[in-house]
Amino acid sequence: MITVQVDLGERSYPVLVGAGARHRLLEVLPVGARRAAVVTSPGIDVPVDPGIEHRTFAMPAGEEAKHLGTVEDLCRDWAAWGLTRGDVVVAVGGGVVTDTAGFAAAIYHRGVPVVHVPTTLLGQVDAAIGGKTGVNLPEGKNLVGAFWQPCAVLCDIEALETLPPWEYRSGLGEMAKYAFLGVDHLPDLPLDEAVAACVACKAEVVAADEREGGRRAVLNYGHTLAHALETAGRYDLRHGEAVAIGLVYAAELARALGRIDGERVAEHRRVVGGYDLPMTVPPGLDPDEVVDLFARDKKAVEGVTFVLDGPRGVEPVRVEDRRLLRATLEALR
Repeated sequence: MITVQVDLGERSYPVLVGAGARHRLLEVLPVGARRAAVVTSPGIDVPVDPGIEHRTFAMPAGEEAKHLGTVEDLCRDWAAWGLTRGDVVVAVGGGVVTDTAGFAAAIYHRGVPVVHVPTTLLGQVDAAIGGKTGVNLPEGKNLVGAFWQPCAVLCDIEALETLPPWEYRSGLGEMAKYAFLGVDHLPDLPLDEAVAACVACKAEVVAADEREGGRRAVLNYGHTLAHALETAGRYDLRHGEAVAIGLVYAAELARALGRIDGERVAEHRRVVGGYDLPMTVPPGLDPDEVVDLFARDKKAVEGVTFVLDGPRGVEPVRVEDRRLLRATLEALR
């Protein structure tokens, strides 16, 4: 078992990575917790045993369930059961479950402890780490949320064995970004070490900038285009696939702005292609619609902001040239 510490002072917590990590659940529950509300979705066949009185609360599956209505349903069900601030929520599932259940835990009784048991590769390397919780609005992804750090995260590699290929590939898209955030030789690492390396990278960034006041924005590398494609809602892409396209787009945009050269762009394509992920925008893409959606991204505080590679590494960059944004999209058809 590999343990990575997310160092946040009094709110620090461990991330356990390895085969059978979920069986360490009782060890990481808050001291004194009497009850555990286990939140999961249909089709997630990853049983957990909190070792205390518990009840399972099922939320609908899929990105479509990541909305305020699901949060209200969870909170009302917990209230009917009598869940208190002295109890704990255990979120078992992919990013949709950990994001939604984590947000519900953050606002129920103004904050109930939560432990994440991510069951997808995407969840283990990214979504369940760092305390960002939230749900979508029709106007955009993750526009309503809260920072609510878990008590612990249990990344059980065994849970990944039953993932369908498309779900696993989606996780590889999120993993690919870490190759440009300082994780060396990522494709060559065994799975548990690769997950732990990504977790360690994210933990270091989160410890330095918990509430995304600056440096943490680098974790959104590839996500500006990805979120726009997902918000448009008519492209058949998993999140990690959209991120993969977003990584290539960000590299091409950085080259157009003179921040990186062609060799660095080629490196992006090698990493993304090595994971057998898409590198072109979907057929039928409307560039004007996508550029409009860029402005709804959470990073867009003062105009359209991208996370781009450059001489100082990956960093947020304001981009005002709409024609350049559109032309770069056209080049990725």
